[in-house]
Amino acid sequence: MGMLNWYKESDSNQKKTFWACYAGWALDSYDMQIFSFLLPVIMATWALTQTQVGLIGTVALVVTALGGWIAGILADRYGRVKILMFTILWFTFFGVLAGFAQNYEQLLIARTLQGLGFGGEWAVGAALMAEAVSAKHKNKAVGFVQSGMALGWAGSVIVATILITTLPPEWSWRVVFWTGVIPALIVIYIRRNVKESVEFVNDVAKNKENIEKASFTSVFKKQYIRSTVFSSLLVLGLQAACYAILIWIPTLMNERGLSPSSKIVTILIMAVGAFAGFMFTAYLADKLGRKQTLIGMSILSWIVTVVYMLIAMNQYITLALGFFVGFSAIGMFAALGPFLSDLFPTHIRTTGMGFAYNVGKSFGALSVVGVGMLAESLGLATSIGLFCLTAYGLATISILLIRVPKDEPTLISHHYQKQGV
Repeated sequence: MGMLNWYKESDSNQKKTFWACYAGWALDSYDMQIFSFLLPVIMATWALTQTQVGLIGTVALVVTALGGWIAGILADRYGRVKILMFTILWFTFFGVLAGFAQNYEQLLIARTLQGLGFGGEWAVGAALMAEAVSAKHKNKAVGFVQSGMALGWAGSVIVATILITTLPPEWSWRVVFWTGVIPALIVIYIRRNVKESVEFVNDVAKNKENIEKASFTSVFKKQYIRSTVFSSLLVLGLQAACYAILIWIPTLMNERGLSPSSKIVTILIMAVGAFAGFMFTAYLADKLGRKQTLIGMSILSWIVTVVYMLIAMNQYITLALGFFVGFSAIGMFAALGPFLSDLFPTHIRTTGMGFAYNVGKSFGALSVVGVGMLAESLGLATSIGLFCLTAYGLATISILLIRVPKDEPTLISHHYQKQGV
């Protein structure tokens, strides 16, 4: 079956749901990534230290865990579509508000509150897409939604570069933040065109009396705790490796004498590689299964990373290998959303996905600090390679320890209905 046949076979509502989730995730990625390109300008404008701007980035990332958890609970209680719109409006509002900040403290508060929305959008959108399509198309549909991250990432590079180089420093970073108002338009589209998940509606209707309401403790109940723990560790491993690569590669390129223009082009090439990787991984997951695909892509990612770290660098090698780093280390996330969606029943699906993805992501970000500390004694390239080996090893072990239900979304809910949960 062709890679895009799933889209051709989708009905009108499924296509509208796809584009809503895709755009939401792309613009979430755009708003999240844009901050890293504004750091030099903001630091110069307000004479901030690296510690101060680092705190803004860290706090915003940490609160995504709380945002994903809360949004998941709300989506399991009140519906995916309503909470998807709410999370998009939330991170849009506080992103635009950040552009009006008059001092460091105001910017810190705005970015922290914006982080709550970042965490919620992924889990709700991924669950909505997974429930909107048939089981045979879930891998490709959710995987293609994930590819929106690459588009948002590339967009942030282009927009930030153009505005920072053409506008006065005191205004450039503000205007970049204000471009984040675009996601509000997506909410209008969702409100008019996207229907609630049929699986969610049916599950609520059939189980009003028998199923508990999602809460902060739902994912820790005996029947779900194994999935919660190991899926969180899986995400932690994948995100730790991803952060170690993406955050430190620009510094590594500096050490090896590559020009600023080469770094920008390399990031764009990585984004293109990530987009291709999302497509490939989504298709591969249908052929080999999500579990096998995640394991295989983890191994490939580590091999590519080691080659990238150890080989002698020049402009052309950097660009070529940059494509494959994006293809493997980022593209592999296409299989993650569908995999996580099958680990939890409908009535706590977004709660479980939101907790696992965002808690794992928040703790995984600590790899940035870990690589920096290790690099003082081993060097940056060796440290990244060793850290990625450990992270991908953790991810692989976690995958092997996860008990995966049958590959049919509705069977998960039926399983718990039969047990009287």
